[in-house]
Amino acid sequence: MKFESDYIEKLAKIIADNGLTEISLEDGEQAITIRKDLPEVNMVSAPVAQPVMSAPQTSAAPASQTAATKEPEVKGKAITSPMVGTFYAASSPDAAPFVEVGSTIAAGDVVCIIEAMKLMNEIKSEQAGKVVQICVKNGDPIEFGQVLMYVE
Repeated sequence: MKFESDYIEKLAKIIADNGLTEISLEDGEQAITIRKDLPEVNMVSAPVAQPVMSAPQTSAAPASQTAATKEPEVKGKAITSPMVGTFYAASSPDAAPFVEVGSTIAAGDVVCIIEAMKLMNEIKSEQAGKVVQICVKNGDPIEFGQVLMYVE
């Protein structure tokens, strides 16, 4: 079977009509892959929303207990997830992580991969600096807007 242009056009239409990004077919010694280019995913740092208190806070907890439960303040800008998926710190299980705490990165550097719908999306930093905290672990499920790491 020879892959004819009409056949290829039909495959491209299937991709477009069904919201797919890639389709691969093999027939004996022939193989074809049609891939739809996706826009590059860039990281957006979003400000952290502060809760609004409508009534005075009345707490009977001792001061030492509230200090222990308060999260430490993190300096730097947050790199957040642009999508729902699974966080991967490296390109493969045996590869070194893209970044670690203390790593210096430049704007445009890949900081992680997020798998969404069986697609691996490289996440790039929009700012340069030093990674001061990584907030998720390799293989963790993540939500849209979730903080992945802080850079200062």
